Amino acid sequence: MLRWFRAFLPKEERFFDLFARHAQTSVQCALALQDMLKGGEETLVFCQRVNQFENDADNVTREVLTAVRRTFITPFDRGDIKSLITSMDDAVDQMQQTAKAVVLFEVRAFEPPMREIGSLITECANLVVRALPLLQSIGPNVAMLTQITEELTKLEGRVDDLHDIGLKELFLKHRDANTMDFIVGAEIYDHLEKVADRFDDVANEINSIVIEQV
Repeated sequence: MLRWFRAFLPKEERFFDLFARHAQTSVQCALALQDMLKGGEETLVFCQRVNQFENDADNVTREVLTAVRRTFITPFDRGDIKSLITSMDDAVDQMQQTAKAVVLFEVRAFEPPMREIGSLITECANLVVRALPLLQSIGPNVAMLTQITEELTKLEGRVDDLHDIGLKELFLKHRDANTMDFIVGAEIYDHLEKVADRFDDVANEINSIVIEQV
C-alpha cells in the first residue's frame, strides 16, 4: 500500500543528476588510472588526476547524502540511495588508494596484466554510467539493468583471474631476484582487484533496488 501511495507523489529527481555526475567522474578517474598504468615519466601526473577526480566524487557524494536528509519524497528508499552512492564512491576511493600506492613505492613501470585490469575497470565505470539513468523507470528497463549488472560481475571475475595470473608471473619473475619488487607489485594488484570488487558492489546495490521496485 505504501509503495502504491508513494508512486503518485512528486519525487525529487535531481538524485539522478547527482548519480550521473558521480558516474561520469568515476569514468574520468578510471581513464586517469588507465593512463597511470602505462607508466613512464607522466605516471605522477595521472596519479594527481586520480586524486582530483576522487575529490570531485566525494563532493558529489556529500551532495547526495545532504539531499537524502532534506528531501521529503525520494525516487526510492533512502537507505538504498545511501548504499548506492556509497558503493559508487568506494570504487573511486579504491582507485585513489591504488594511485597512493604507486606514489608511495615510486612505481614507474607496470606489468601487462595490470594494464589490462585498468582497461576492465574503465569498462566497469562505463557500465555504471549506462545503468543509472535506467533506474528512473525501472519497470521497462529490468532486462537491461540485469544485463548490465551481470556484465559488471563478469568483469570482476576477469579481474580476479588477471590478479591471480599477475601474481604468479610476479613470483616467477622475482623469486630469485628482488623480493621487494614482488611485494610492491602484489600490493598494486591487490588494490586494482579491490576496485573491481567495489564495482561489483555497485552491481549488487542496483540489483537490490530493482528487486524492491518491481
